[in-house]
Amino acid sequence: MRSGSEICGSRQVRIHPTAIVHPDAELGEGVQVGPYSLIEGTVKIGPNTIVGARVSIEGHTTIGAENEFFTGAVIGSRTQDKKFDGGISYLRIGDRNTIREYVTINPGTKEGTETVIGHDNLLMAYAHVAHDCVIKNHTILANSGTLAGHVTLEDRAIIGGLSAVHQFVRIGSLALIGGCSKVVQDVPPFMIADGHPARVYSLNLVGLERACYSVEEKTALKKAFKTVFRSGLTLKKALAELEKQAGSSPATSQLFEFLKTSQRGIGR
Repeated sequence: MRSGSEICGSRQVRIHPTAIVHPDAELGEGVQVGPYSLIEGTVKIGPNTIVGARVSIEGHTTIGAENEFFTGAVIGSRTQDKKFDGGISYLRIGDRNTIREYVTINPGTKEGTETVIGHDNLLMAYAHVAHDCVIKNHTILANSGTLAGHVTLEDRAIIGGLSAVHQFVRIGSLALIGGCSKVVQDVPPFMIADGHPARVYSLNLVGLERACYSVEEKTALKKAFKTVFRSGLTLKKALAELEKQAGSSPATSQLFEFLKTSQRGIGR
């Protein structure tokens, strides 16, 4: 058990006297551990990360720099997947993530598998990230948002509060899911989806504007949206038409590749 302040490089590691930190846990310089928190021996925490009060970080978990974990978060606890048979699995968290109150994040299920969270993400209070998920960068998972196993959130995706995402679903870049939605199929990049089950309704024009997409790219995406979601074509025929449009627009090409590789289908 370690407590108090320790010198690590040029900055102190600060551990509250009531926290329990295994002597084998690796804490980078400037790490702070709040009251009544628990950090296990196989955990590695990067520089300047703040662990708040009553946080539990366990399992084979590696955390990058400048993250912040708020009260009651449970990070790296054993997967809830009933297929778990006791193997070692992992959780990797990148840099500058904000993990709010009572968030739960599980590692992978099978031996050697992992759950991965990238950089600059915001997981709001009571959010849950299940086994084998991949969250990329600059995403938001709002209050009580739930990701089932093997879900992928691509860059800048936003999941509204009280929404649930089914196993193996992919949410594309800059996609926005409305609050209280039930997402059982893939949501393509740049789209807004909502409902029970969630269906695509429009382009995420505000997200595109904030991400500084050009007028030309937004115009190309509007045309692509009409082709896929408003033309009345079957998905196969819509993809054939979209492929013709994709050459002149990187964003349309990204949309085409996502649709072409979808395994769960698209909520049209």
